[in-house]
Amino acid sequence: MADKLNPGELFPDLALNIAGNGTLSLPGDIDSPLTLLLFYRGHW
Repeated sequence: MADKLNPGELFPDLALNIAGNGTLSLPGDIDSPLTLLLFYRGHW
């Protein structure tokens, strides 16, 4: 299981594949200092 972030810790660098063959780098591609991310797993 992954470690949890504690208050004050930085979000780790993460690259996600997105629809349309692109990628989203987090937190590098986010301009706002406050961001809420929702992950939807879809239907299994």
